[in-house]
Parts: sequence; C-alpha cells; structure tokens
Amino acid sequence: MGVRSQDLVGSWKLVAWRRVAEDGASTYPLGDGASGLLIYTADGRMAVQMVAANRPPLATDDPLGGDAQQRADAYSTCLAYFGSYEVQGDHVVHRIDASLFPNWSGTEQSRPFTCDGKELVLRTPPSTSAGETVVNEMSWTRDER
Repeated sequence: MGVRSQDLVGSWKLVAWRRVAEDGASTYPLGDGASGLLIYTADGRMAVQMVAANRPPLATDDPLGGDAQQRADAYSTCLAYFGSYEVQGDHVVHRIDASLFPNWSGTEQSRPFTCDGKELVLRTPPSTSAGETVVNEMSWTRDER
C-alpha cells in the first residue's frame, strides 16, 4: 500500500536541501546548515519555508524597508510558499497560492517523494540550468514537538 495524504499530515523539520548533479556531485543551495519547516494539514493545506543559517540582520526594524540590496540578499537566502496539496501515487502535488519566488505563485509543483513516517524526502524533476542537469532533494524529519 502506498503513502496516503494522512501519512504526510503534521510538521516536518528540514534535514538538508541538496542539489544533486548528473555526476553525483552535491551542493547545498542554502548551505549545509539551512533550516526549514514544512507543514501539511489534514484538510489539504500546506506551507513551507527554508532559510540559510546565519543570515545577517538588516539595518532596519521595518521588514519592508531598508537598503534594497540588503533586502535582495536576504531574499536570496530564503524560499517560502503556501497553498494546498494532494498525494497522487508516489508524487505530492503542491498547488501554490503564493510564493516568495513570484514565478511559482498560481502554479503546481509535482514532487516525487518517499516517506516512511519519520523521514520524508521530496525531489524535483530533473532540470537543466547553465548546461547542468540537477535534481533538488529536500530531506525532512517529522517534528515531534
């Protein structure tokens, strides 16, 4: 029997986000100390946020103010979106309502995954950028709080 939607329900802590190239080489887009939280609710909603470790503070108390370059640098160390989800066989489909990366807002992102109840691994389909084909692999562990 495959994984069901209710098997994903709960909170998941990021273990690692790896970008794996065809030759097996791995890089960590947000560094190897990145943190994150992925939430799947019983009614089919989801939210995710991943951030790099040791992000420098901005020189302002206004989350929408301050130096534009500092805000751009901060944006580059975070990925977040929310929406709904559905398990379809060995894929989970994220239907994204809004995303920090605006190109994903209003899209569907299908992720092949494995889940044993305590560990969840989401993968992206292979994509090519700058002549290199990679698969992003996000490993999560169930948040038992």
